[in-house]
Amino acid sequence: MADAPTLYIQAVVLLGGAVLAAPVFKWLGLGTVLGYLAAGLVIGPVFGILGNGEDILHFAELGIVFLMFIIGLEMKPSRLWSMRRDILGLGALQVMSCGLVLSLMIAFLVDNSSIALVAGFGLALSSTAFALQMLEATGNVNTRYGRKTFSILLFQDLAIIPLLAIVPLLTTNAEVGPGWPAFVVAVAAITLVILAGRYLLNPLLNVIARTGANEAMIAAALFVVFSSAMAMQYAGLSMALGSFLAGVLLAESSYRVELEANIEPFRGILLGLFFMAIGLSFNLQVLADYWLAILFCAPLAMGIKAVLIYICCRLFGSSHPESVKVAAVLPQHGEFGFVLFAAAASIGILDQQASSFLIALVVISMALTPLSIRLGELLLDKVKIEELEEDFEGAGSPVLMIGFSRMGQIASQTLLASGTDVTVIDNNPNMIRQAGRFGFRIYFGDGTRKEVLLSAGIAEARLVAVCTHSPEITNRIVDQIIRDYPDKPIYVRSYDRAHTLQLMERDVTYHIRETFESALIFGANMLEELGLSPDEAERIIEDVRKLDNERIAIQHSEGIHAGTDIMHNRPVQPEPLVEPQHPAEALDERSREFVDEDEPEKTED
Repeated sequence: MADAPTLYIQAVVLLGGAVLAAPVFKWLGLGTVLGYLAAGLVIGPVFGILGNGEDILHFAELGIVFLMFIIGLEMKPSRLWSMRRDILGLGALQVMSCGLVLSLMIAFLVDNSSIALVAGFGLALSSTAFALQMLEATGNVNTRYGRKTFSILLFQDLAIIPLLAIVPLLTTNAEVGPGWPAFVVAVAAITLVILAGRYLLNPLLNVIARTGANEAMIAAALFVVFSSAMAMQYAGLSMALGSFLAGVLLAESSYRVELEANIEPFRGILLGLFFMAIGLSFNLQVLADYWLAILFCAPLAMGIKAVLIYICCRLFGSSHPESVKVAAVLPQHGEFGFVLFAAAASIGILDQQASSFLIALVVISMALTPLSIRLGELLLDKVKIEELEEDFEGAGSPVLMIGFSRMGQIASQTLLASGTDVTVIDNNPNMIRQAGRFGFRIYFGDGTRKEVLLSAGIAEARLVAVCTHSPEITNRIVDQIIRDYPDKPIYVRSYDRAHTLQLMERDVTYHIRETFESALIFGANMLEELGLSPDEAERIIEDVRKLDNERIAIQHSEGIHAGTDIMHNRPVQPEPLVEPQHPAEALDERSREFVDEDEPEKTED
């Protein structure tokens, strides 16, 4: 218990630093990651308030573990298989090209091939935590370039296995044996995690779910993450790789959404702690001794990596804007470099001075990552940045939703809550990016084109929901579906009464005006506030709903101006026309005169 107060003080200091630094750096446009780094640097090396950065770093690595688990939950095995070309091809080319070029450059400086290979391939690995955090913050994880970036990072996580196995072969120390037994253990650990996830996890979660104990489900989520991560760590691999594999194996589980919700709070705070721990562990003395060399080498190595990554992406068919974006996100060196350098130092390949210098390069490159992303944005034409490519990799669900309007967003929640997957397409890049920040997977595409509907999986969908804003666009989509898929159920969000009548002519399965039911609920609550009982209010609302349906039926046969005699209204005795003394001001950017629902509103949805 004697250490308890110290632990509390450390927690308060770290949380206080995060609370102060993250919002300030976010407001400055530098990103929260750089804020956490700066907070750790100030708390540790600058003022010496905390000095156990390495101990905190080991614990804070759980932030990366949780992050990779959540990403794994979004990666169904079929989707991961469809990315195999980028993972095994593009990822391998990036690691080999960057590793060899950096090793050759370092060999000219140190005249030691073993040091050059360890340093070169260690610096070729990028930071999974930094890159994915940047993609998450901008909602670009599920864009084409986001998936390219993730494919490269995933191969780098896999590449650490053979790299760690090869390191002992580079030493002249005869007492150090070859690393291939460790390689075999690593493969066995991966196999064990896959088998356990395939045959044990879902039955375990089924048993826990039947008990109805919510806290047990939280414990189960943490158990899955920790056990898979520890299995990889025991084999000498990345803990993040184990949690990612567990997430992938649970991606098609009915408990995926609940697991993600249980893990998310831990992921956020621990990931921030990880970046602060990197700042805490930074050695200012190394920077003071070699500041000129570090400030020269860090941007140079990042620039070389960026150019090589761009070339690799172009060789694998990526467009110029996409390649620039990937190159701007991945030029930094990563946390797996720490692992490789530590392994090399433990067997005498690197001395303490060289290891500290390389670690300083990694930390400086992380701090420069937001700047590299900004530079990448400047290199691209603004119009091109807003363009998204139609890519329907992984599309296909029981429900195809066209248009992610306000109504579509809420309707999709009911489907997802029931365990029903939804494929959503929209042609608004800003909407897709914003939705990506909240975890939605939306495909970019024009729903009026037949080939887009086919690529999005309309042939296999059991139901199509059309939730677009414009009545004209909605009608075109509905006509297209009725013509090509006459037996497909179509649920449509109607713009107004006139649009409802147009949809009735098309005989869609179901249609509803977005504001009608919400307006009735609004009216019912006002009636109750005025003293009516809930039953009386419901009776009145049901009467209004019944009359509206009758009026719609009359208008369908007689025209939009028919049926006004069955509306609830109160005759108004007109007053003498008097010129107003002051001009009236509009309440909602329209005139104050009565606007019937028959006339379409001019406001945006």
